[in-house]
Formats: sequence, C-alpha cells, structure tokens
Amino acid sequence: MVAKVGLDGHDRGAHVIARAFRDAGFEVIYSGLHKAPEEIV
Repeated sequence: MVAKVGLDGHDRGAHVIARAFRDAGFEVIYSGLHKAPEEIV
C-alpha cells in the first residue's frame, strides 16, 4: 500500500517507489493524494 498523507500535491516520489516495487514483483495499491491517516488504515 502506497499512500500520500496530507495536503502536499507532489506525488512523483510515491509513483517512483510504487513502480519500483511493482517492477520487483510486489502487488502495489496506490491510494492517491490527500489522504488522512484514518482513510488509509
């Protein structure tokens, strides 16, 4: 699970990490931007 917490609109780093995990064979779920911790868990 890759999530971007808070109001920061920059998600390139999350995309890079998600892609690296996917390329290594992991299943990746990207929840998108602007999530509160309560929405992620």
